[in-house]
Amino acid sequence: MVMLGEFGRTPKLGGNLGTPQYVPDGRDHWAGVFFAVLAGAGVQGGQVIGRSDRIAAFPASRAYYPSDLGATIYSALGVNPASMVRDRLGRPMQLNSGEVIQSLFRGSAS
Repeated sequence: MVMLGEFGRTPKLGGNLGTPQYVPDGRDHWAGVFFAVLAGAGVQGGQVIGRSDRIAAFPASRAYYPSDLGATIYSALGVNPASMVRDRLGRPMQLNSGEVIQSLFRGSAS
């Protein structure tokens, strides 16, 4: 099971970093930090992988990317993330270039 959003939210209400005008109660899109919840498929439960800074603006530990999450899901499904596939024009493309988040399966947070 995978549950995630495609982005996080700005770390402060209104007048956020990257927001030119003051928005009194709004929170904008924020790609710097986001969450994902994974269960099953060999994932060791009850752990938190990664940390953010004190205001949840930027990673404070190793940064993980959407491509890493994709590689992890492909791997859990038994698909080699580095597999080559062909598009509709026959051009070869690597399925995914991320790294599998091994600590999800080992049970040792990184």
